Amino acid sequence: MLAVKNLYKKYTSFTVVNDVSLHVEKGEIVSIVGPSGAGKSTLLHLIGALDKPDSGSVLIEGTDILQLPSKKQAKFRNSHIGFVFQFHHLLPEFSAVENVSVPLWIKGTGKKEAMQQAADMLAIVGLGNRLENKPSELSGGEQQRVAIARALVTRPSIIMADEPTGNLDSANAHSVHQLFLDLRDKFGQTFIMITHNDALAKMTDRTLTMQDGKIVGAQLNRD
Repeated sequence: MLAVKNLYKKYTSFTVVNDVSLHVEKGEIVSIVGPSGAGKSTLLHLIGALDKPDSGSVLIEGTDILQLPSKKQAKFRNSHIGFVFQFHHLLPEFSAVENVSVPLWIKGTGKKEAMQQAADMLAIVGLGNRLENKPSELSGGEQQRVAIARALVTRPSIIMADEPTGNLDSANAHSVHQLFLDLRDKFGQTFIMITHNDALAKMTDRTLTMQDGKIVGAQLNRD
């Protein structure tokens, strides 16, 4: 599903990502842990083509996305990569179903079809009865589920989650991680997730540890 080879990223003289290579299989949930400043978020942004490395390659289903022209890269990202961040970044004036429809509208899907697909995805994440609610009318856990539905609605190859439960209490955080596991089991969805929560990281299939821009350890969590 994902092959990252020899990624480097420097800011002035500081190397943030230092010769990182990794592979992720289809349907695998991989967590990345490590201290603040280890380069975790930068790595995720490079893998998701939100930032450009100084060198290296990122292949998703065999396509080196860093070599694509900017318009094709944006189109590929919209179709193949979903993002979930610590802050949900929902549009406050839009309802839940409209927020989830946004990636489909960008993709060119008709409004009626997009709204139906968005409603179906919200039902899958447990919010089928909250379609018309705006973010201010939802709890923090519900807002993050809307963000997850938005990331999933295009049925991307891989979901990249940067501290997706960082603003949630422990019960909601556990619920979101369990949702990731359920989505993997139901759809074969692939996830890469950054987290500072070691207990939640152990729920994933494999944990990679980053320090000083390098991956310094790997641990299998599930048989």
